[in-house]
Amino acid sequence: MSTEGLKFLAAALAIGLGALGPAIGEGLIASKALSAIGRNPEASDKITPLIFVTMAITESTGIYALVVALIILFG
Repeated sequence: MSTEGLKFLAAALAIGLGALGPAIGEGLIASKALSAIGRNPEASDKITPLIFVTMAITESTGIYALVVALIILFG
């Protein structure tokens, strides 16, 4: 296998595995937050900002995976 082929394989693995974690994490965050709001609707004003912060932090992990994949391809 050529070096170019290995680059493509490494980039695919980096973005494939790097996007899987944040996708599962964001689903769990949303699920737990909606469950908490369903149990205690008065707490939604406190829970909603925390949802956005944790979603942003989780999404940044996926963005880091994309950056690593691009560095592998074009670096």
